[in-house]
Amino acid sequence: MPSPLSADRPAAQPAGPDPVEALITQARRLKGDVDAVRRDVRYDGTDPEERWQRALYDLALRQLDDLDAHLGQLRIGPAPLPPTGPAEPAETGEPAETGEPAGSGATAETGEHAESGATAEGLTVRPASAGTPRGVLLSRVGSAEWNLLTDEAAWSAELYRILGRDPALPALTLDELPSLVVEEDRPKLTAMVTDCLIDGRPIDGEFRVRRPDGSVRTVHMMGEPVLGADGATASMWAVLRDVSTLRRRRRTVRERQDSLHRHRQRQQTERRVASELQEAVLTPWRGSLRPPYQGPRTLDLAAHRLPADGTAPIGGTWYDALELADGETLLSVGDLTGHGVAVASGMATLLGAVRGMAMAGTQPGQLLSLLNQMLDATVEPALGSAVCCRYRPATRTLVWGQAGHPAPLLYRDGTGCVLDAPEGVLLGATSGACYGQAEVNLVPGDLLLLHTEGLVPGHSAAAATDRLLDLAPRFEDARDARDCVRALVEEFGGAGRADDACVLLARVTA
Repeated sequence: MPSPLSADRPAAQPAGPDPVEALITQARRLKGDVDAVRRDVRYDGTDPEERWQRALYDLALRQLDDLDAHLGQLRIGPAPLPPTGPAEPAETGEPAETGEPAGSGATAETGEHAESGATAEGLTVRPASAGTPRGVLLSRVGSAEWNLLTDEAAWSAELYRILGRDPALPALTLDELPSLVVEEDRPKLTAMVTDCLIDGRPIDGEFRVRRPDGSVRTVHMMGEPVLGADGATASMWAVLRDVSTLRRRRRTVRERQDSLHRHRQRQQTERRVASELQEAVLTPWRGSLRPPYQGPRTLDLAAHRLPADGTAPIGGTWYDALELADGETLLSVGDLTGHGVAVASGMATLLGAVRGMAMAGTQPGQLLSLLNQMLDATVEPALGSAVCCRYRPATRTLVWGQAGHPAPLLYRDGTGCVLDAPEGVLLGATSGACYGQAEVNLVPGDLLLLHTEGLVPGHSAAAATDRLLDLAPRFEDARDARDCVRALVEEFGGAGRADDACVLLARVTA
């Protein structure tokens, strides 16, 4: 016979790389041990003491099944867990039913001990000896027996407490018991009792009772008929436990799971909409940007957006190249802080403003000042950074300004450098900010690299710039701007990044 199981040992800590799997293994091992002890107890259905023991073993096994199911759900989750720690107060405002010393482990139902030989809903799972007090076995579980021959009923003190009745009152008979049950659940109780008394089926079900103080409790009932010498049903016994806290916590878990599911669906929808909006407002080209020039090509252009990790929301980064009416070319990259549909929409508005002002002939410094005013006037506060450039092919001059953004990089003859940045703060950071602009003379073969932050993930701004400048020899050997983009993607595209990043390269061809 297996050794008696007790709850006076500290819970074993889960071992191995997966603590949930370890807990599942422990729970199933404990369930097997309890079942072995249950089968080893002599039971012929005639001794009331044996019936109580049998019922309590069945109850413990049921709770271990619940624990196994909860741990299995945790393994396939994720799902929010109900609060841990001390048990919640009862629905009637009574003290929490702990019954265990602090520091024990946790069961699936009440947050109590879950180690081998653990208690389940206050029941000490151990083989009962002849001297074992029945009160120990029945702690926090009520019991009742109804004699059908004498119409007498006997209730334990715990059952009186569960049902909220005065122990001085007589126990209710089977005919009177439905008066405590919520009206909607009375047919269920009647069916269970009828099946037990007439067909000899064990009782195993739940119903709600309304206590004298008006509170409603959920009670789980297990029982069997007791046959007399003539084979007819002489009495019926049952154990009843209050499972209100368990059902409430299960309901909380389901509600949180539903809420999480809705939240994930909303996130997926927002990500899809933001992604579609981002693709719509940037360019129709995928992977590279080659605007349709009307005159002689003076710049070889390519651009690319490096997306964040799949679970990260869409940000507000952009790149743009636009041939203007006066023959000049607008080059810009930028980033609007935040994520989601609202930020993607704000980015589209900002990019539209950049294009409109550039078409009207606004120079980079003044253009950034106007963008700052626009963001400062929005209802929802927003911050953004940007680099705006106008390239004049007639003089091969680049006029540019920046707003709290990394400066463009210039590659020439196999080496690279950072352009000296004019004055400029983040867009939307302060009202009336002034933005300067600078001019750079370019020569055929020069390569400009405009990028947003995060292009080189996991590095500081200075370290990221050094990594980009180190690519100068590879850019020198590249045939065109597209090859330069490929080199960038090969170098930094596989790294995990928390936010989108954009890069725009322009090589002077004539």
